[in-house]
Amino acid sequence: MISSNRSDPEQRMDTDVIIVGAGPVGLFLANELGLAGVRAVVLEKLSKRSGQSKAGGVQPRTAEVLDLRGLLSELKKQALPREAIGGHFAGLPVPLDCRPWNTRYPFPLSIPQGRIEAFLEEKLTRYAIPLRWGQTIIGLEQDESGVTALVSGPAGETHLRARYLVGCDGGHSMVRKLVGVDFPGRDGKFSMVVADVRLAGGTGKVPTHTKHFSEHIQHNENVIGILSPLGDGVSRLMFGGPEQQVLARDAPITETEVRTALRASYGSNIELQEILWASRFSDASRQVEHYQVGRVFLAGDAAHIHLPTGGQGLNLGLQDAFNLGWKLAAQVQGKAPAGLLESYHTERHPIGARVLQNTRAQGLLMMLQGDEDGSALRGLFIDLMRLSEANRYLSGMISGLDVQYAMPGADSSELIGRRMLDLDLYSPTGQTRVSQLLHAGRGLLLDLGNHDDLAAVVAKWSAQVDYIQASTPAGFVGSAVLVRPDGYICWAEENTSPDVETALCTWFGSC
Repeated sequence: MISSNRSDPEQRMDTDVIIVGAGPVGLFLANELGLAGVRAVVLEKLSKRSGQSKAGGVQPRTAEVLDLRGLLSELKKQALPREAIGGHFAGLPVPLDCRPWNTRYPFPLSIPQGRIEAFLEEKLTRYAIPLRWGQTIIGLEQDESGVTALVSGPAGETHLRARYLVGCDGGHSMVRKLVGVDFPGRDGKFSMVVADVRLAGGTGKVPTHTKHFSEHIQHNENVIGILSPLGDGVSRLMFGGPEQQVLARDAPITETEVRTALRASYGSNIELQEILWASRFSDASRQVEHYQVGRVFLAGDAAHIHLPTGGQGLNLGLQDAFNLGWKLAAQVQGKAPAGLLESYHTERHPIGARVLQNTRAQGLLMMLQGDEDGSALRGLFIDLMRLSEANRYLSGMISGLDVQYAMPGADSSELIGRRMLDLDLYSPTGQTRVSQLLHAGRGLLLDLGNHDDLAAVVAKWSAQVDYIQASTPAGFVGSAVLVRPDGYICWAEENTSPDVETALCTWFGSC
């Protein structure tokens, strides 16, 4: 904590929201706030973007989320060539089939994180939200009206005051440390290296396009190597063996270490030309106890860390930001009902905990490959994954398509708390889709049953919620649904549902 030189609790705000961290989570949150007309500033301790690939995939639910804001079609142009094949669980050779979840995007997209960051940064220019490079938060203080951050930059130390602050500053989050929130879990048991490399020569084992993850894994006794193409002659290499287990986390990654790992997995005639970037990581598994501490929030890796298997980390963080963005905007603008901000923690914390659980399970299955009894367990799991119901369960979990939030009425409704399907719609104004109706980041009352009374009810919330009467050729359970700005159904016209006015009050206030 810091002591602010400003004693007046009603002092002028420099901005509405300070976002610490210009990774994909911070940038996506900033875009959401900008869309809603909220002032924000993004602080990044790096002096410029590193260009490193980092995470490499967009899961089906994240693709839907991006489409809900009209961002996906353009971002897809940044995708790498990839076979139309499902994701993976623990690297086992059975693709996860997301088609039973009724999504337009059943296959993961191979888009390196660096490209996603550059894309979101470019989109941020639409909202005149500044991104300040080389700015490190070194202290913060909260009071009843706002947060004051002490920031260190090239010009020295300055104070920056806002109504709220969000830590999107990664696994070693300074924001998390400054607010003193507990980060329980366990340390890593297994260490690996990830590096972006250029190769001077190779063998038939070196992949030229992205296939199912299981086909990229190479084992040689007790060394694992995973090589994936990134385009422009660059590949991402992940590797781990006995040497990596005894080296310190901050030990430099040498060409000798990388070359040894490459040859162990891909043969003696493979040559390393250049290491563009490299770092060490482990299967450490931790999650903060509280995603909100007063006026400070944590999102992405600042709130949870885990083994990056199944391609969930980037996606989990982006969906944290998507859940928080519209709620924080409503609070800043005085439109939020009581408890709306608190629902960020109650909804997202269980989702993060579930990812930590499944990544621990995946890590164990992956490490058992060389063990005779472990191989038997993996074989049994592979057989189970070939069963349609088991595969559907895992595909929904890994992709995020199965998320259901605990909302009023969810216990007695098939729809409440679940994602709204991207239905084709026919309205008096023409053909559209559900996703297109949510581009503005507003709520949506979708009337599929010509309920003439709904238009009059929702009129009070016309500044926050759009109303449309439409029909759909697809079979759909509900005849009318209320959809939150993040694409989740919070009311449905069913016999056991609360009335729509109660749901509008619960999620959009003004009651």
